[in-house]
Amino acid sequence: MKASMLDTKIERMSVKVGEAILSHSQDGYHPKMANQWGYVAGMALAAIDKLGDWTGEAKYHDFVKRHMDVFIQDDGSIRGYKLNDYNLDHINKGKNLFRLWRETGEAKYEAAARLLITQLVGQPRTSEGGFWHKKIYPFQMWLDGLYMSSPFMAEYAHTFQDNSWFDEAAHQLLLVERHTRNPQTGLLHHAWDETQEQRWCASGTGQSRHVWGRAMGWYAMALVDALEYFPIGHPKRGQLMGIFERMVNSVVRAQDQESGVWYQVMDCNGQQGNYLESSGSCMLTYAIAKGIRLQYLAEIDRSVVERAYEGILKRFVTEDEQGVHLHQICHGAGLGGRKYRDGSYAYYLSETIVSDVLMGVAPLLLATLEMEQLRESCAE
Repeated sequence: MKASMLDTKIERMSVKVGEAILSHSQDGYHPKMANQWGYVAGMALAAIDKLGDWTGEAKYHDFVKRHMDVFIQDDGSIRGYKLNDYNLDHINKGKNLFRLWRETGEAKYEAAARLLITQLVGQPRTSEGGFWHKKIYPFQMWLDGLYMSSPFMAEYAHTFQDNSWFDEAAHQLLLVERHTRNPQTGLLHHAWDETQEQRWCASGTGQSRHVWGRAMGWYAMALVDALEYFPIGHPKRGQLMGIFERMVNSVVRAQDQESGVWYQVMDCNGQQGNYLESSGSCMLTYAIAKGIRLQYLAEIDRSVVERAYEGILKRFVTEDEQGVHLHQICHGAGLGGRKYRDGSYAYYLSETIVSDVLMGVAPLLLATLEMEQLRESCAE
């Protein structure tokens, strides 16, 4: 009975979550997606596009196009975008360009994609060729940046038949994993500073001190989304799948046994002040469910994501007359900067906890869509 009740809730949830996002729109435009060229908006639009694919409802695709057209000019320039910032966050929204170009044939979408790839050509790098997260963060690779850029490069390579970008995406994903992985836990630390100059990094490794749950989520999504476009014959595809499987096994070991979800600081489970966090839990659930569905994961049991998703619904999601709500979202976290973020345990716990922001609700939609697809594929 419990499983069938969960099935019913999952069956209806993707549309509920999508409509909860759209309900904040004014005159057809969501203020958080139409006001700036931002990475969270890019993730939300991609999730809504997937909802359109899943439901067959054109209104969701129309919503994405309408919001992208706020920024994409006729000549392919992007309103509000600054290439010279060399900020990987600015790449993420560009993932929505490929479908628009394929479906409309409008040259502006291709031109905008090529503009963003031009940024990556010149993106400042570590001595081994790893992208700096931003120009203002010299010689630093952050896990967040892999989600922003690697799936974009892989889909660019796939769309425009430029295999060099498969090579680049693989190089970035493998390099950051090698430098951030903790050999004891198998989990990846939030970031790595090649110069070891930052106060947030550990002497000897350059790694940030802790494993932030959402950073793990960013990287897990980066891997599974990029792999979707990699050709079977690419020489690094198997290695990427191998590190994905190894990483997911480590993530499963860090899963909270009682709730099925994950902590804000994943290498400090159960410590005083640590809390179960929803955005990272949704991201990890999405990535693992998609990995199982696409058969990238050989030895991960489906029960892992069943427990995780049930935990998300139980611990973080509420419903009322206004619709679906998501709680326990870390509003934002980073390292360094003007208001210096030292990467300590206390720092990650000090960031504001909020409800219903796109940073969490978009991953909830992604996770829900993957769970629905996984259940359908298993039922066939």
